[in-house]
Amino acid sequence: MDFLYIDVISRKILNEILQYRRRFNLSSMTLEEEEEIILKVHLPRVKAFLIQSKPIMFILPAFPTKSPNSKKVLGKLPDMAEKLSLVFLNSLCERIKVYYPPGAEMIICSDGHVFGELIGVCDGIIDDYQDKLNRLLCELELNYISIFNLSHVEEFNTSNNCYNHSRKLLVEKYSLAIGVIKKQLTGSEDGLSLYRAITRFLYEDSLLPNYSGSKNALQKNARQRAVGVIQHSWAWGNLLAQQFPSAIRLSIHPQPVSSLKIGIHMMPTCDNWLTPWHGVAVQINGKFILMKRSEAEEMDGKLIKINEEPSHYII
Repeated sequence: MDFLYIDVISRKILNEILQYRRRFNLSSMTLEEEEEIILKVHLPRVKAFLIQSKPIMFILPAFPTKSPNSKKVLGKLPDMAEKLSLVFLNSLCERIKVYYPPGAEMIICSDGHVFGELIGVCDGIIDDYQDKLNRLLCELELNYISIFNLSHVEEFNTSNNCYNHSRKLLVEKYSLAIGVIKKQLTGSEDGLSLYRAITRFLYEDSLLPNYSGSKNALQKNARQRAVGVIQHSWAWGNLLAQQFPSAIRLSIHPQPVSSLKIGIHMMPTCDNWLTPWHGVAVQINGKFILMKRSEAEEMDGKLIKINEEPSHYII
């Protein structure tokens, strides 16, 4: 076996990911220093697939459901923002196949049902969102992507698809106690950045047009729910580590350089934390960028519909 070949190809595969990496805004290291640490963590995991001549398996917890705030998104179903992101992920696998014939597969671990009431979206709306995602995979012929969600976990499966019960079991078996999570979050700048970002998302998502309470009360509620969202998210991550132990783990959030997860952007955005389900696709000078709906409208963006459904903006 040519170990030099394995090393070269493994580095190429990781470099495909690293060029889209989400970084923390206030990093004390240079890009080169960060990537050197990341390679030390992930090269052995990628090489393990090459040694066995198996397709590289990526897992990405993402695509939960649309934000309930109409100032951020166009509606409740996937639109151009999701389409572009899915096409990007599929093309990532296609590019890897060019120089590594076994190729790669991307498993999207759709986590909307993991959070449920914590994000203010009912399970029925999450089901509709995920159904549309599956249709998009077929319509766009994205053959390297599959979707895994809470209903696919056999130990949580119930005959009536009771997601409240599944979430309860997930937390009981796979999560840390809230007190331990708070201690971990406040113990590092990376942890505080995550907590603040999730709090901001929850606050913005709850600031709906019909809300009549105080912003301070909403902020306090968002802080409380943020710890619960992180608890559920980490529990989901622990479950996925058990389900897919050898997979290369990706994330839609910035990650510490020594983490087993690599944060990636799926489309250009000026906000290091913004995602397709918290924003809209905006075409500017022929190129798409992700931003909040309110920002696109402030720039006099023209709403484009496809098959009578809101899709994206053009500026």
